[in-house]
Amino acid sequence: MRTWLGEVLAETFSDLVVASAGSLRTARAALSAASAPEAPPLAIALVDLGLPDGSGIEFIGELAAKLPEAVPVVTTVYDDDAHLFEALAAGARGYLLKDGEPEGIKHALRGIERGEPPLSPAIAHRILAHFRAPAMAGRKTDESGLTARETEVLTLLGRGLTVPEAARRLGLTDHTVAGYVKIIYQKLNISRRAEATLEAHRRGLV
Repeated sequence: MRTWLGEVLAETFSDLVVASAGSLRTARAALSAASAPEAPPLAIALVDLGLPDGSGIEFIGELAAKLPEAVPVVTTVYDDDAHLFEALAAGARGYLLKDGEPEGIKHALRGIERGEPPLSPAIAHRILAHFRAPAMAGRKTDESGLTARETEVLTLLGRGLTVPEAARRLGLTDHTVAGYVKIIYQKLNISRRAEATLEAHRRGLV
């Protein structure tokens, strides 16, 4: 995966020199070398969160402190609020999920040159949902117990998207979204797409 991400980065920015580190210790050594006055500038750092000897969030904080001009971008499988907001608080300026399509990741990375934060679609949705939640807290809710991600999937179903279309919108695999649909049907005690659409409308999601 590390090699593949390096290739994606090299293909996205042809004039970029790409180096890799497989552990927090190695990354820290590379950061010390990059901090030297004569060292070439460190432009972008793709940082995984689950490193064998620590958390990538530690490295992001150190990078932001030592080389604030560099752009740390999380590349991970973790799409939950805890990892996301901890990374952003540490100084991450982007958050990409590894299961995204290569072209989608390249497009997001190219946005850095335009001043756009590289975010997977699923992460952008999660950020919006997080800040929308307080505004919706006072609304009447039922006891179905849908999670934020399941609500996102139900919303897209209500808008007429197919499972593959919803998967692309959220930056997830078809299999993952199909699993969410199955859980939604179980929680809402429904069995047909039409019922899901009606439920989305009833909840004011579309």
